[in-house]
Amino acid sequence: MARIDYYDDPEAPPANSLVPSVTAAVRDDGGRILLIHKIDNDRWALPGGAMDLGESVAEAAVREVEEETGVRIEVTGLVGIYTDPGHVMAYDDGEVRQEFSVCFHARVVSGEPRQDGVETKAAKWVDVSEVPDLDVHPSMRRRIEAALRADSAPEIV
Repeated sequence: MARIDYYDDPEAPPANSLVPSVTAAVRDDGGRILLIHKIDNDRWALPGGAMDLGESVAEAAVREVEEETGVRIEVTGLVGIYTDPGHVMAYDDGEVRQEFSVCFHARVVSGEPRQDGVETKAAKWVDVSEVPDLDVHPSMRRRIEAALRADSAPEIV
């Protein structure tokens, strides 16, 4: 399903949905970060997605990262909580979702990155020096930058 991200845009449609979601900043032993190239908005992002009933936010992060990338993770900490009402995502079915995302730090347990062909057209380890050159939505870039800062307190936005 296609989507359009609006960020502090006065022309954005009003939100009609709020769905708890998760993302994970997964780093490998070399310091690279795991990123996905999303099919729905054609941008690079941290892996993640909506939380399902019956699971915790940490369980949702583990499930979503494995579904989208093939990499099994362990959650190790909190990057931040992102609930900016100025960021909404409009889907082609009429849903307009207000941002509500918990971003975690995580480490690899097993697996190698691969695309899923449904939500991701690529999944790969990216050297942090390459991140500024990627097409990343401003809201996601904020999470990535927060995750890459050493010894920072979690963001709550």
